Amino acid sequence: MNKREILILTFVLLAVLVRLIPHPPNFTPIIALALFGSTTFKNKLIGLSLPLLAMIISDLYLGFYSISLWVYGSFFLISILGTYWKKIKVTNVFISSLIFFIITNFGVWLMGYPKTIEGFLLCYTMAIPFFINSILGDLFFSYLLKYSFRYSEKKLMLGSSIG
Repeated sequence: MNKREILILTFVLLAVLVRLIPHPPNFTPIIALALFGSTTFKNKLIGLSLPLLAMIISDLYLGFYSISLWVYGSFFLISILGTYWKKIKVTNVFISSLIFFIITNFGVWLMGYPKTIEGFLLCYTMAIPFFINSILGDLFFSYLLKYSFRYSEKKLMLGSSIG
């Protein structure tokens, strides 16, 4: 592993820690990590696996839940899209938040709401506050990862130690 990959993995571990500390619902760095990994790592397999690795590590502590497959699947899809987007931009972050919202709430609807149009609409309506937190968290963490990595990488290239 080179210094750049070690730096990226450090950011993954920080994302795991942030997910474990108290935070508003859905205000986490995992979507940001999915975009960050897929747009930053040259090795796409590693980039695609970063959010899944962060989720598995943190879910070993937090516990797995009934919609985990929907959540993990949405992160995987976002990572794949990130390999095509190649950059973290506001529109890509918003689309990623929307993908997460649509996929995970579809899973919630299938597992916990009446299988009617009313149940479907109720499920998505009840999820709107979580969607707002997702957008805010995804934007915050995406740009935090992007710019702090860029800064750290420059320091690393100059031979400075990163602590």
